[in-house]
Amino acid sequence: MSTPQGPSDVIWDITYACPLRCVHCYSESGRRPARQLNRDEMLRAADAIVSLRPQAVEFAGGEPLLVRDLLEVAERISGAGVAVNLYTGGWTFDRRWAEEASQVFSRITVSVDGASAGVHDRIRGRAGSFERAMRTLAILDEVSGERGADPVEFGVDYAVVRSNLDELEEFCRVVAPRFPHLRFLTFAAAVPSGLASRKEFAEHELLDFGQLRTLVSREHVERLRSLAPRSVQLMTSNNMILMMHPDLVQRHGFPMLQVEPDGEVRAMPIYEGTVGNLLTEDAGTLWERVKERWSDPFVVEALSAVRSMEDWAEATRRIDYHFGTDEVRRRIDRRPLYTLDDRTRGRRHIASMAGPASGHQL
Repeated sequence: MSTPQGPSDVIWDITYACPLRCVHCYSESGRRPARQLNRDEMLRAADAIVSLRPQAVEFAGGEPLLVRDLLEVAERISGAGVAVNLYTGGWTFDRRWAEEASQVFSRITVSVDGASAGVHDRIRGRAGSFERAMRTLAILDEVSGERGADPVEFGVDYAVVRSNLDELEEFCRVVAPRFPHLRFLTFAAAVPSGLASRKEFAEHELLDFGQLRTLVSREHVERLRSLAPRSVQLMTSNNMILMMHPDLVQRHGFPMLQVEPDGEVRAMPIYEGTVGNLLTEDAGTLWERVKERWSDPFVVEALSAVRSMEDWAEATRRIDYHFGTDEVRRRIDRRPLYTLDDRTRGRRHIASMAGPASGHQL
């Protein structure tokens, strides 16, 4: 699952700046310093990532489109023969950016977490975010149609939680057909990471293990595929691989490496705790430290005890607090509680934020 030199895939959260305030945000972007490197430092980090010879680098965040030098950094990596992919919430996307990005990125994924503005905007924490995402998909669809035999590889990633679970069929039936050149649609279960690891969020919003089994069942997938356009590649995922259960990691390894905005390398993608920085240490050495963390006794004990989603969320909190810095622990301590009433409060908050768009345009 990994190359001899390193991971097969690198996820680079290139900035923690974000115009959205997603209730389940794994990185807590928009609520903490951006920690974004300058141009020269990003290019150095890119070279370090390339030295690991991954098959692909995923640019995520935060919102990658807020990074002024994103295209140059992505081109640095793609020029070395490594595929580069982009994840975006679509808030700042425009036609010019679509044309430029489609020349650099092998794959562009737009995050959409509902089939309606009411559901999506509540989860994303900003009024108008659904319409922005739809506009982004429309622009990509238009550019793709104009490219004829060389269409844009674009699609949707839908983070599935309990409050948007009942909109999956509507998304396939109503939303997906709006974009004739849409290539893929992924319904992936949210996992207990960052804000989604809060005890109350795990209890009220994360799918339980029974719902995870249903999400990926053959009958359910076939039902969704029957509703979506035939041209769309539809997938579901329970994302259980991200738990990194010790038995599975020992048997099969783990294919992904996650890099924080300032070049710090995470030992485990959805958990806090880093092993060093790409700007100051050899990337291969950091990868070896990453692999050592997977068999750390504390990690093995915490994850081996998982029998439910609530257990997984508790294990996440334990790992984050154990391996996180003092700054990380303070951030964890500041996290607000999540209650069932947050759904109603979220709607009121969105309404209060309505008005002229203030998103940064590239």
